[in-house]
Amino acid sequence: MHSDPGIRAEWAHISYAESLSVREVYGFAGSQGTINLEGIRFIPEGRPGRVLLVYMHPASTLQLLPMPGAMARQGVHVLCAASRYARNDTPLIFENVVLDLGAWMRHAREVWCYEKVVLCGWSGGGALALLYQAEAERPTITATPAGDPVDLAAAKLIAADAMIFQAAHVSRAQLLADWIDPSVLDENDPDRRDLELDLYDPRNPNQPPYSPDYIARFRALQLARLRRRTDWVKETLHSMRARGDAKAERGFVTHRTMAEPRFLDATLDPNGRTPDTSYLGEPLLANSAPAGMARFSTLRAWLSQWSIDETQAHGERCAARVTVPLLAIENGADDAVPQPHTGLIFRAAASADKRMVVIEGGSHYYAGQPKQLDDAVRVCTDWMSERGLAE
Repeated sequence: MHSDPGIRAEWAHISYAESLSVREVYGFAGSQGTINLEGIRFIPEGRPGRVLLVYMHPASTLQLLPMPGAMARQGVHVLCAASRYARNDTPLIFENVVLDLGAWMRHAREVWCYEKVVLCGWSGGGALALLYQAEAERPTITATPAGDPVDLAAAKLIAADAMIFQAAHVSRAQLLADWIDPSVLDENDPDRRDLELDLYDPRNPNQPPYSPDYIARFRALQLARLRRRTDWVKETLHSMRARGDAKAERGFVTHRTMAEPRFLDATLDPNGRTPDTSYLGEPLLANSAPAGMARFSTLRAWLSQWSIDETQAHGERCAARVTVPLLAIENGADDAVPQPHTGLIFRAAASADKRMVVIEGGSHYYAGQPKQLDDAVRVCTDWMSERGLAE
């Protein structure tokens, strides 16, 4: 909770009816036919507010990040909104998160009465924001990748007036495709590994800086492992449905998902990041840690957020359908988002009014970086002011 005396941090709760055939989350958040959502709204004292900046991540809560509070200190009303999957992406269905974000957007307009809303996609929230805006402008989705019905047109999503894409990647699925460890030979025994593909085995003859041929082979085998996992997910779902268990689900573990050569070799897509580190800590430890990317998942969640071929939350494809003004911000020393991603989104966006800015030296969270944080805030507030989106 923010302690600045000039900012009031207000807990927010909204709920809406949704008939769930299967309980996805433990506890009260999604039960009794009602989805309950929580968030924190930062309200600058003495600033009534005509414009709201909305931050939302599929599975994280963002009120402790430096950026939302810093924007509020500049007089901007800020909402850090959580989805039904807050702090638990194991069962996460992106299409349901779009519905959750839609409920927040409607509340902002109809209850809080903001005239304009700027949607900010930070990190994993980038693909979410783009998917939401694309569906709000022109809805196309009627089912999840698992085939379960979800009518986003019927939800009558309210489009944002502008978007900020900041320190964000193309998609969770693309990150997993780039990070999954291709050395694993047996999904049920992650200790069986191909030595020449294990980035963390000192006996591996391939060491940084990696050769182009090695990286090409490594990337191809990463994609092959990811697709084998997806094939298994589809086959398991099909088998359960063939037995008449159409609503059945299953959780599973995917081991070793932080084998990103870029974290070890700074010559690959270079930026100002520090080699042998990552936003999750030491890459070797993160590769098998419980908090690893896609470590725990359900079958349906895998197809919705982790399958490179099935996910509908793919930033480039969604950006091509977005027409509102777009500000894309790349952090110049990002230790989570690969350097090319912001540019890919910027080039793909259909917005006639779009701008891309690099915050030199900025890490993913601006941790211990007051100058870079100030630079990012100034870029955002100036851009909003130029478009009549600031007080």
